[in-house]
Amino acid sequence: MEQSVDHNRAVGRRGEDAAAVWYATEGYHVLARNWRCAEGELDLVVSDGSCIVVVEVKARSSTRFGSGVDAVDWRKQGKLRQLAQRWLSDADRFYDEVRFDVVDVDGRGHLIVYEDCF
Repeated sequence: MEQSVDHNRAVGRRGEDAAAVWYATEGYHVLARNWRCAEGELDLVVSDGSCIVVVEVKARSSTRFGSGVDAVDWRKQGKLRQLAQRWLSDADRFYDEVRFDVVDVDGRGHLIVYEDCF
């Protein structure tokens, strides 16, 4: 069981790394990775200036249990909104816009970026 947990963490870390590189390549600044508070964790927080983007990364080694974007249901969306509010309340500046993206990373490291998902 522990080996499975380690494998999942490694897959998740590689997915987050790939997503961070993608956003940086697209001109975004990575403001936070794995930001945590008592209520939970945000995978990535990036900005292109006036817009803050909260990024949920879903990395899967297979599609046996569906795609990663399918896992971001209404409960997860609510949690991400709550965490974004908390992050913004701690931020040292104001942002004009907040956007929520989901990055789906498959077992081969291919990314699909779903911008402004919810």
